[in-house]
Amino acid sequence: MNGRPQDCMSVGMIHFMAFPEAMKPGGPVVETLQKLCADDYFSVVEVTSVKDAETRRRAIEVAQKSGRTILFGAQPVLLGGKLNLNALEARERQKAVDAVRACLAEAIEWKAQGLAVLSGPMPAPQHRDIAKAMLIASLKELCEVSRRLNGPPLRLESFDSVPYGKNCLIGATGDAAELADKVAAFYPSFGLTLDLSHLPLLNETPDQAIGAAQGTLRHVHIGNCVMRDPAHPAYGDNHPVFGCPGGENDVRELTAFLKALFEAGYVAPGGRNVVSFEIKPYGNQTGDDVIANAKKTLDAAWAAL
Repeated sequence: MNGRPQDCMSVGMIHFMAFPEAMKPGGPVVETLQKLCADDYFSVVEVTSVKDAETRRRAIEVAQKSGRTILFGAQPVLLGGKLNLNALEARERQKAVDAVRACLAEAIEWKAQGLAVLSGPMPAPQHRDIAKAMLIASLKELCEVSRRLNGPPLRLESFDSVPYGKNCLIGATGDAAELADKVAAFYPSFGLTLDLSHLPLLNETPDQAIGAAQGTLRHVHIGNCVMRDPAHPAYGDNHPVFGCPGGENDVRELTAFLKALFEAGYVAPGGRNVVSFEIKPYGNQTGDDVIANAKKTLDAAWAAL
């Protein structure tokens, strides 16, 4: 493919994945965000909740002054708190809704252009239909709150549904798209986040997943996973760098994914749809190593198209 990836999409990086040390209490949120925003390869940064108000204020100033598009991920809040938007018990579900409402308030502070969530754990088969109904109710409630506050559109990220991963209610892309259609019927800006990292865990090809999601696809993540070696430190849905030993995704798989995005029209000349890296360091790797791996892999995949 001629030109650069940035000619056809907005390339992003998930800050809290590339620099997981920033997620720790007192971690270097501002310093690492400054480093990421200084890199012209990326026009999008994805952030998450920053509890300390002064640190958050300084981080927001860095991101906004850089001119980067900002997206907000509520997934760490939901996962870290073991919160469940499709819980069958009303009080448990309300805790998850309230947590995302708090994230929404932060996202508005950031002037974020989108807020992503995920479904809760996979329940027993006899409870799955009601769990989907509870998830739809939660998402519609949150979309309405955001609408009233003039906040960002919501995205539902489809995850895996395997015991050694996140094992979420909404995994298979067809199920995700069916549910998204029901929410988007009331809130048309709502849609899906699709992640290359999850496709091997779902046993889906790029063509299958993107074809199923095409009508509701609003946001894309790219990354890697490990699913054949239980002893691997990144086993499951843990987003190691591309090409790591034992991993599923490298240049060839990313090339196939980009090709499917082109064919679906999500990536196109002059297009600005977001494709963000979701990869993180392991062992002695650093955030700088993650960024270098991301650039090298995307440039190689782009050249192979």
